[in-house]
Amino acid sequence: MVQPYPSGGGQVPEPPKPAPPASVHYAVRLMYAGAVLSVVVLLAALITIGSVRTAVHHAYPGYSASRVRSAALVVVVTDVILQVITVGLWLWMARANRAGNSWARIVASVLFGLNTIFLLLSFARPHASIGAVLNLLIWLVGLGAIVLLWRRDSTDYITATQRP
Repeated sequence: MVQPYPSGGGQVPEPPKPAPPASVHYAVRLMYAGAVLSVVVLLAALITIGSVRTAVHHAYPGYSASRVRSAALVVVVTDVILQVITVGLWLWMARANRAGNSWARIVASVLFGLNTIFLLLSFARPHASIGAVLNLLIWLVGLGAIVLLWRRDSTDYITATQRP
């Protein structure tokens, strides 16, 4: 038995995706800036290991030199691992939000909340001053991106990209 060949006559072409509004465009730019700043934090962590060692020594004067060195190394390695993950998250969120994925704005907001907690916790542990300033700057970039993503025109764009 021969099956009829399907014809494409009854299909409606998909409407083109709308272009992202300025608020999404600037939020994505801020996310890329956050990724760049995270790379700077990573490099600063590697460069300022001596300052971290000094901060650990001041925070824990009873530690031996060997223990101070080990603690500073743990702080720096932890920072490097977190910053590599952070760079990946910034880039992922930038691409996903530019595409208008409805879940991306929520995930970005949750990640910003986690970043806020980590920023507050970072002030409780030994760190180099430049690291604290850079982490605060990254937090401000994230705040700007989140504010832009929750604007009305961003919401309209995300809603328009989700329609079948």
